[in-house]
Amino acid sequence: MDFNWLRTFVTAADTANFRRAAELLYLSQPTVTVHIKLLEKEIGAILFVRDGRNIVLTEEGRRYLIHARKILEALNEGVADLQSYQQGFTTTLTIAISPLIADTILPYVLKSFITKHPHVEISIKIIESHDIEVAVLAEEVDIGLSCLPGSDPKVRCHSLYHDTLVLVAPHDGFDSERAHPLEAEEVLQSSTLLTHNHPGYWDELCQIIKARFPRIKMMKVSQVHITKRFIVEGLGVSVLPISTVRRELLEGRLMEIDCPDITLPEAQTFALMKYEHSIQKEFLKFLGNYRI
Repeated sequence: MDFNWLRTFVTAADTANFRRAAELLYLSQPTVTVHIKLLEKEIGAILFVRDGRNIVLTEEGRRYLIHARKILEALNEGVADLQSYQQGFTTTLTIAISPLIADTILPYVLKSFITKHPHVEISIKIIESHDIEVAVLAEEVDIGLSCLPGSDPKVRCHSLYHDTLVLVAPHDGFDSERAHPLEAEEVLQSSTLLTHNHPGYWDELCQIIKARFPRIKMMKVSQVHITKRFIVEGLGVSVLPISTVRRELLEGRLMEIDCPDITLPEAQTFALMKYEHSIQKEFLKFLGNYRI
């Protein structure tokens, strides 16, 4: 069997049109027809029937499409693995990273790891923390860096870091000597609190703050980088991990407000793995040298 026949079959099934399949595959339409006829003869089944200008999979065609996709996927994975080996890579590591963690010093950490381990081919998937455990369980990734701990007993969960939370507001333009000291109570009662930009602590924290300030206005903002932009523009204040706002505080775009009367929880970073093979252990050990 010619693998080109399978590629033609899958493309034709996806497009439901021989002409469109020919365009995508850079083939002539008669060649597409020949490929399908040869494949049908090989497997002993009719794969398509005509429906006007389009084509429709037969029942046999729908069943065989599942297997054709798997065959092509295995073929492509084999070629990719061989190419990686020829380029000097002997090990692959696929990492799922939450957007919040990816926005810290992680790029620097990855660069350092690649420099130290040139034989490892790294693939990165940016996945929300809520979905990272699913990806680990499905073996779509080798390791996940998440803001949430694992809950499935088949997942090995390692706590990597604890991050202090701080209440941040837009900078008032004064230096520390001339500035009027802002109280957390004043800030929270006069500003909108931007919440749920981190998956780990907001439900608990909202209850704590609402119990203290029942009339506080809140707005859910799902991403930390958007939250910081909103704060700079004067749209509100928020409670964020110190690692995510360190640069903005140093540059004077945001300012930290002391919260002596509110007990803030901690944000955490977790490493999730289904297996603890040597490459996962090496990466986990390497992460221990940094604070993400």
